[in-house]
Amino acid sequence: MGYTLNFAAVWRNFDFLLSGLMLSLGLAVVSILIGAVIGLFVAFALLSKSRAVVAPARTYVTVIRNLPILVLVLFAFFALPQMGFRLDKIKSFVLVLSLYSGAYLAEVFRAGLLSIPKGLTEAGMAIGLTSMQIRTSIIAPLMFRNVLPSLSSTIISLFKDTSLAATIAVPELTFAARKINVESFRIVETWIVTSALYVATCFLIAALMRFIERRLALPR
Repeated sequence: MGYTLNFAAVWRNFDFLLSGLMLSLGLAVVSILIGAVIGLFVAFALLSKSRAVVAPARTYVTVIRNLPILVLVLFAFFALPQMGFRLDKIKSFVLVLSLYSGAYLAEVFRAGLLSIPKGLTEAGMAIGLTSMQIRTSIIAPLMFRNVLPSLSSTIISLFKDTSLAATIAVPELTFAARKINVESFRIVETWIVTSALYVATCFLIAALMRFIERRLALPR
């Protein structure tokens, strides 16, 4: 007996899927912005000449990158309250994804910083710029331009990681799909539409990043 596709139940709840998608994007954007700030500071710390600065930065990156994000999500939501740190499910997930993205972006930014010629720093010092001015006006803009291809892949990966928020009942896209699936029993149809939404969103993110990369590219 063949299976007959029937998307009626999915279309009736499509607004719920879109609401979940918007929440997924919101979680990703907020977490990535916070993670980018963390990653930038950690990247500079990793390149510091002081062992007291390098050691904690390296420890943070090593620990976070070697732990599954699902373990971190469950730890933040279930274990931290036992230790006196109470956050709601959305805030706990944003905390985890921010720390997780910060560790990965730190390595992306570190590679970008290493690609910048040291002569630019010396040139900045020669015209009287302070160390902070050199970092914000010369190094950081060039670094972001250099890491855009790697940054694009990382952002897409982190957006997909928002699906793990469903494990703690955050009503993002995967949670919405699971709810429709349970209520309608249209398993195939629900996950076909959900997969299409993920693919389309990741495609748009990639296209946006390529557009930014072209706009910031140096003229040849």
